[in-house]
Amino acid sequence: MIGPKVVALGGGHGLAASLAALRHLTDQLTAVVTVADDGGSSGRLRRELGVLPPGDLRMALSALCDDGEWGRTWRDVLQHRFTSSGELDQHAVGNLLIVAIWELLGDEVRGLDLVGRLLGSRGRVVPMATVPMDIEADVEGLPGGQTVVRGQVAVATTPGRVTGVRLIPPDAPASPEAVAAVREADWVVLGPGSWFTSVMPHLLVPGLGQALLEGPARTCVVMNLATPFGETDGFSATDHITALARHAPGIRLDVVLADPRAVDDVGPLSEAVSELGGDLLLRQVSSVGNPAKHDPLRLAAAFRDVFDRVLGDTRR
Repeated sequence: MIGPKVVALGGGHGLAASLAALRHLTDQLTAVVTVADDGGSSGRLRRELGVLPPGDLRMALSALCDDGEWGRTWRDVLQHRFTSSGELDQHAVGNLLIVAIWELLGDEVRGLDLVGRLLGSRGRVVPMATVPMDIEADVEGLPGGQTVVRGQVAVATTPGRVTGVRLIPPDAPASPEAVAAVREADWVVLGPGSWFTSVMPHLLVPGLGQALLEGPARTCVVMNLATPFGETDGFSATDHITALARHAPGIRLDVVLADPRAVDDVGPLSEAVSELGGDLLLRQVSSVGNPAKHDPLRLAAAFRDVFDRVLGDTRR
């Protein structure tokens, strides 16, 4: 298996879901991961040591681990969290290991490559930027009218309606490896995941956003199966695409992949996607036992349809 060159953008469980499916289709897979997390174990390490938040990077590496006993065992080690009454409580072993390797090597990407070798990862994991970032959002519907909310956790859990997001610092340098991967890709996959805090930040890093707009890769957006409380509560599928287009002027989409059971506004969604140059592809990708979770094999089959699909678009 060789397959197309695919770059998956995102963070957390959403990116892990895409990677778990894409690994069945290609050996040329790169995960470009957000570095704005400020909660939990990652947030504590970020504040104490000034490092990139390692949690989303750890999850991406774990999703790409080798299927053998060695890979699965090390995946479980990385994902293990301590439970105690002390400072180690809820720290993930993988977060500590990654940060330790960064301190020893002095190079985040080399460190992630080394952890990938330990896991036998089927793909590469790189950060979207070379410095930790914060997310700042304009939020409506909170007491006092429109409010500015800062921090990934605060934005992701806000009970208000997010109308816009920014990154701080706004001119953060993109990871050179991330930019190179996007410019060389055949396909770029955005989503699923927390829309404003995991999916769209990649579009707002200047060098990375430019590569996405200028590169030859086709773009596939994967819609969420459910809308969690906060951040996009009350958003329709069309609202998600509209927000994406508003934050990335000039973006063109080739395919938007959605589960029909998770989309109530198929007509408006199809129209919104068409306005951005793409097609809406409806496929059942949810798990039988948990309709809010993507099934890796169903999602892989849908991605295969996407990659094999003849779009009749010769613009690139």
